[in-house]
Amino acid sequence: MTIADRAPNETKLTDYDRTQAKVYLRLLDAEASGAAWEDVARRLLGVDPTRDRDAARLRYETHLARARWLRDGGYAEFLK
Repeated sequence: MTIADRAPNETKLTDYDRTQAKVYLRLLDAEASGAAWEDVARRLLGVDPTRDRDAARLRYETHLARARWLRDGGYAEFLK
């Protein structure tokens, strides 16, 4: 599945979340290891920050926010 420009911002788990679960986990790992957001955007999210910095940053920030939401409680939907 293609990575969307923005991650969902819903209060429930979406089909997109289910397909991107591995990406979300890798984003959390990258954050914990202190990886540069530009590298993460390029490698995990398929967007080149040297071509469109704003779009890359938006894609990175929304997907990381979604990963944090899942980590902090949204994951309960996976258990249902």
